[in-house]
This record gives sequence, C-alpha cells and structure tokens, in this order.
Amino acid sequence: MSFVKAMQQRYTTKNYDASKKITPKKIEELKEVVRLSPSSINSQPWRFTFVSDKETKERLSMVSWLNTDRILNCDTVVVFSRIDSISRFEEQIERELPKGAVDYYKEFIKPWPESRIKSWFDRQVYLSLGVLLSACANMGIDATPMEGIEPEKYDEILDYKDYAAIVAVAIGHRTEDDFNQPHLKPKSRMDLDRIVETI
Repeated sequence: MSFVKAMQQRYTTKNYDASKKITPKKIEELKEVVRLSPSSINSQPWRFTFVSDKETKERLSMVSWLNTDRILNCDTVVVFSRIDSISRFEEQIERELPKGAVDYYKEFIKPWPESRIKSWFDRQVYLSLGVLLSACANMGIDATPMEGIEPEKYDEILDYKDYAAIVAVAIGHRTEDDFNQPHLKPKSRMDLDRIVETI
C-alpha cells in the first residue's frame, strides 16, 4: 500500500477490540520508529512510555476524561513526555551532541525564559507524535492521539521525576463496527487548493 493510501485510510479510532493484540515485533518496531524521530538540533528532549500492563492502564484510564474506554480496550498506550529539567537537558546535550549543536542551544535557546524553552521541548515531542501516527497508519495499526488526559496525574502514576507527560496515544485494533471508520464516516479535510500553495 502506498503511504498516501495509508494516510487516506487512517483515522482516529474510537472503539478498540480488546481481544486483538499487536505483535511484540511491531511494538518493538514502533519503539525504534519513535527513537528515530527528528528534533531541532537533534535535541531529543523526550521520553516514550509504552504501557500494556493492565493495572497501569486502568489507573491511567481513570485520569483520561472521555478516553477511558479507549485506554482500557486498546493494546498499548504510548505516553509522550518532555524533559522537565532544563539542567538535566543541558547535561544531556553536552554529553550527546556535537559542539555546534550545543553552541546553537546556548546562543539561541538558553537565553529564553524557562516557559519558552519548555514550549520548544514540547514542539519537538509533537514531531515524534506525528511520526508515530504515520508509522501506525503504514503498519496497519489503529491509533488515537489523546490530549484529553490529566498530565500531572499521569506523571504520578508513571513515577516521572524529570519528565512531564504531554500527550498519549492509544494503539491497537478497531472493533468492526467502530463508527468513525472512513467508509462509515468520510474523512473531513479542507480542499488541497485551500491549504497548499505552490510558488
């Protein structure tokens, strides 16, 4: 299947079949996919937590607003978090990145207020979110991105210290009657010529 076709067929899954599992091989592939995600100056200010443990999923489901059933019935919940300690981030890049990247950070990013630096971290994490959703579409895995979570409570449940949850993604396989499937509810996107300009 072409990538365009995969994206045409992907949708935000509303109902998961708890009896259908993702193979361990595909889960490992998805872990590698998010590890390979791009980020500005290769900063990688993130952590990805793959949760398939039933008890932990149940606890997360209780602090996920309207997404409770999706979390309970999906195969795995992937929690995307950003590094929450700027000093730890700076130690990380000094250790992992070349001098040019570190110098760029020090000159252009470090002078910003803390809130703006963390917002920059968030934007890098969202790049990896798009990568995961695209990979799922290409691999025939259903996915639901969820900002409808209580991040601070996720942090408590997952025992995060220097990281902060931002968004989660339920992954698994849809029920046959999921009402949001494109053949039942056509995708709603603006026309190409309204959003894409060629110069």
